[in-house]
Amino acid sequence: MAADPRLERMKALVEAHYDAGVNHQDLSRIDDQLTDDFVDHSMPPGTPTGPGPVKAWLAQLKSTFPDLQVVTDDVVAEGDRVAVRATWTGTHLSEIFGVPATGRKITFSGAVFWRIAGERIAERWAFLDTPSLMRQLQS
Repeated sequence: MAADPRLERMKALVEAHYDAGVNHQDLSRIDDQLTDDFVDHSMPPGTPTGPGPVKAWLAQLKSTFPDLQVVTDDVVAEGDRVAVRATWTGTHLSEIFGVPATGRKITFSGAVFWRIAGERIAERWAFLDTPSLMRQLQS
């Protein structure tokens, strides 16, 4: 059976978002990838909607892990959703979550679900292996 072109475009959009925001720190592309009222359900309560908080968080991650990279291990799309299992790697060079820079190389994984509206990303739900990350930072 031939791949559904709409689902393939949705998967490509999410992968392009990872590539621009994390791998290349090209935050100028984020505005075009996210809806103006984008909601990240994994951010703290009260976080404003839209691309602004996402760009701020990505900038903080890059400051903390300057060599941060993400590899998408699995990408699946159905309906208006894209599910991603990904692996993140980087070197901890400044404070995060109250932990001062360690200089350690870290690797953690997670699953993220995205909702697509039209040709842009409208919502995100992230389930990251934060306990593994914290063990690596604190050991």
